[in-house]
Amino acid sequence: MHVQFYKYQGTGNDFVMVDNLSGEYDGLSIQQIKFICDRKFGVGADGLIKINRSEKAEFEVDYYNSDGSKSFCGNGARCAVAFADFLGIKTSNVSFDAFDGLHDAAFNQLEVRLNMSDVKSVKQIDGDYEIYTGSPHYIRFVKNLKDYNIVDIGKSIRYNDSYKTDGINVNLAQIIDDNQLEVLTYERGVEDETFSCGTGVTAVVLAYAFERGLEKGEVAVKVKGGDLKVAFIQVEKGVFSHVQLIGPAKFVFKGAINV
Repeated sequence: MHVQFYKYQGTGNDFVMVDNLSGEYDGLSIQQIKFICDRKFGVGADGLIKINRSEKAEFEVDYYNSDGSKSFCGNGARCAVAFADFLGIKTSNVSFDAFDGLHDAAFNQLEVRLNMSDVKSVKQIDGDYEIYTGSPHYIRFVKNLKDYNIVDIGKSIRYNDSYKTDGINVNLAQIIDDNQLEVLTYERGVEDETFSCGTGVTAVVLAYAFERGLEKGEVAVKVKGGDLKVAFIQVEKGVFSHVQLIGPAKFVFKGAINV
């Protein structure tokens, strides 16, 4: 199969985008997706996204991790909105379907403001947190991120008895000040550290809001690939609505590959 693709990145989280509005790539297999995402033999990416037609919304974001598994990806969804804009879909206000349901977003060429799903609960685990934001996330707050190896810690949690079957993403977070955090993330599916994780950043901010008892706000988050923001309303303890992931999504290059 000859695949034409577009490469995008959102704060260093990089994705192969495929225009599948015609259904041309419906037959793209998991093995082919893994090959395309391979950084040695393929294009190289944290994930692949097919933009499909949808009966529920303007389009579908069909996301695959680099190992072929499926989930919702916040940065991937933001990049998909930017790609949809390139394809001629109006994205100043847009609705799309995804792994965890319908999402609204707005793109102004500088940033994508993505509405995330509501969060119904926050699980506390010996001072740490577990939150589902379209993908499952484990969050631990630490004093100094430089003292920790996110890959070692991420693997130790992701592959422990509680999570080894389904996996979980692992985030270490440091509070810089009342309105700014710094985050490192180990992603399941990639099985390594990534420069950014949108659902992870969102989960960290919600854990921070839960811990501090914040009713609403917009918190800045520094990741290795740049800067993001998360807005939220905590309608009651551990229950969040109007959650938004905000940040840039940028085109990198286009090409074609035989798989």
